[in-house]
Amino acid sequence: MNRQVILTSRPTGVAQAENFAIVDASSLPLADGQIRIRNRYLSVEPAMRGWIADTGNYSAPVAIGAVMRALAVGEVVESMTEKYRPGELLVGWFGWQDEAVVEQSDIVRQITEVDLPPSLALGILGINGVSAHLALTLIGEPTSGDTVLVSTAAGAVGSAVGQIAQIFGCRTIGITGGSEKVAQCTEHFGYDAALDYKAANFAGALAAACSDGVNVYYDNTAGAISDLVYPHLSVNARVVICGTAAISSWSPWPDGPRVERHLLLKRARMQGFVIFDHMDKYEASVAQLADWVRSGRLRYQEDILNGLDTCPDALAGLYRGENKGKRIIKL
Repeated sequence: MNRQVILTSRPTGVAQAENFAIVDASSLPLADGQIRIRNRYLSVEPAMRGWIADTGNYSAPVAIGAVMRALAVGEVVESMTEKYRPGELLVGWFGWQDEAVVEQSDIVRQITEVDLPPSLALGILGINGVSAHLALTLIGEPTSGDTVLVSTAAGAVGSAVGQIAQIFGCRTIGITGGSEKVAQCTEHFGYDAALDYKAANFAGALAAACSDGVNVYYDNTAGAISDLVYPHLSVNARVVICGTAAISSWSPWPDGPRVERHLLLKRARMQGFVIFDHMDKYEASVAQLADWVRSGRLRYQEDILNGLDTCPDALAGLYRGENKGKRIIKL
C-alpha cells in the first residue's frame, strides 16, 4: 500500500491540517516510460498556499481528492525507461506520498552532488536556492556596494538571497520576525543588519538602516512590510517580487497604498519572478550554488519533520513561523 496525503477541501487563506487527509492507495503497475520512486524527503513550500487556492495563481490548482503537489527527493526502485536506473536519486514532482509512479516530465533533475546531503536538493540546491540565485541576479542585478534588502530573510529563499548578495559585494539588510530569527540572520547567515517587523519601532529601525536608500528589494511578503519599504527605494532601484506571504487572501482583492508614485519618482523597476520560467538555467544554477556550499560561502539550515503524519499541519506551521530554515519532511 502507498500512503498519500490528499487535499480534501479548498482552504480560505493558509491551509490547515483539516484540509488534508492521509489515505491508503494501492501501488500502481508501471507503463512503458514510467518510473517508480520511493520518496525519502518531501518539501514544504510557502508557494503551496497558492497551488491549492482556487484563483489568482500561476499554475492549475491541486484538485480536491488529489495527492498534494510537492517536490520530493526519492530513489528509483523500478524503471521502464533506459534513462533512469534503480538506486539513483531524483528530485521532482512526486507529491506528498510514500511512493510515486511518475513520467519523465515529472523529474526536475538527477542528484549528482554525492558529497552533499540529498535533502539539499529541496532547499539550498533546489527550488529555493535557485529562485534566490536567479531572481537576484537576473532581475535584481546586484553590483558591489549596493544595499540589498530582503523580506523573510531567515527563510529558505531569503537566507540564500542575503548570502549571494554578499558574494556580489553588497550590503545586506534582512527583515524577519522575532528576536531569535533576527539573531539567526546576522549570526548564521551573515546579514549586515536584521530587523524585526514585529517590533514596535520597526518603521524607525527600517528608516535608519536604509538611510542611504535601497538598491535592490527582494520581496517575499508584500503587504504592510513592503508598504514601509517603498519610500526608501533609491534612484534606479530594482524590486524583485518572489512571494506575497503577508497577504492572507486575494479574494476580495486587498486595498493598500499604491506603489506607482515611488516607482515613478525613483525610476525604479519592479518585476515578478516564477521559477518555472527559468528551468533552462536550473542545472547551471545548482552547480554554482553547490560550489558555494562546498567552499563555505553559502550556509543553510534545515527544519526537518519526521514521517508522513506531519504533512497535514506542515504548511500551516510554516506560516506560523515555527520553522528555522528550510522545512522538509523525512520519510
